[in-house]
Amino acid sequence: MPRLTRIYTRKGDDGSTGLGGGQRVAKDSPRVAAYGTVDELNSAIGVALAHGLVPRLAQALPPIQNELFHLGSDLCFLEEDKGKWPIPQIEPRHVDALEALIDELNEVVGPLANFILPGGSPGSAHLHVARTICRRAERDVLTLSRLEPIGQQAMKYLNRLSDALFVMSRYENHQRGVAEPLWDEKA
Repeated sequence: MPRLTRIYTRKGDDGSTGLGGGQRVAKDSPRVAAYGTVDELNSAIGVALAHGLVPRLAQALPPIQNELFHLGSDLCFLEEDKGKWPIPQIEPRHVDALEALIDELNEVVGPLANFILPGGSPGSAHLHVARTICRRAERDVLTLSRLEPIGQQAMKYLNRLSDALFVMSRYENHQRGVAEPLWDEKA
């Protein structure tokens, strides 16, 4: 477990940052962009939780936030460095757990009747924002994967998580008795 005794190091004043393995890279490198967007996603989920969600989602999201730290760790280390340190990584079990959660919540909300506009209850709206950040994280990780090797489960996890956040937003509205705002294709 890392122990931070100083928050500032002054090492990044030149626009660089350190990866987990000690390499210095530009702060706008694709790798840093990818794990930075994952961090942004985690913060958006924190905002949704802070505003209050129904109990099932309040229970489900903190472990996902922890897994997003695993994903950040997974992305912060080059693949060749992962054998040197015992770092948490996204595993197939994390993807499986998201699929089980999606199935559970989808059973409650039922099939889609139409495209849904982001919104409804405040919690649902926050989850939609998290979903769109998750999709951006997925794009950033895909960009990185075209340049450098990444963990095998990273893309799968983000893909499932964006689906889970969508179903969670529907579930939040459903449990609060708020009608889903539907797209009016004739408007």
